[in-house]
Amino acid sequence: MKTVQAMIAEADAVVPRISPQDAKELVGRTDVLFLDVREPGEVAASGKIPGALNVPRGLVEFRADPNSPLHDAAFDRAGSIVAYCASGGRSALVGKALLELGYKNVKNLGAFKTWLDADGDVEQP
Repeated sequence: MKTVQAMIAEADAVVPRISPQDAKELVGRTDVLFLDVREPGEVAASGKIPGALNVPRGLVEFRADPNSPLHDAAFDRAGSIVAYCASGGRSALVGKALLELGYKNVKNLGAFKTWLDADGDVEQP
């Protein structure tokens, strides 16, 4: 049996982290998808990275799988994905799931607060 902390540790071992400073250089690029995996209420309360796609953690695999009827065309295996959430745990798990779905360039920004602390731009949904 695994704990959620063990699952996050496994995900952290395979999904590289990206610093807010490095992530800032990627905002606005058409080949990079910023993926906010927080719940809609969390995003409404604090905003999101400009241009980020908000897909709650529980729906990511369905939106990312091209064979799913719920697939979102914003997910492109040829591009890069930078995931983030409130504390970094959900985005780590999502990153691992995306790698398992065949996405090659996935990074974990971690906590949205680190973005805010680095004076990252925010847009309201």
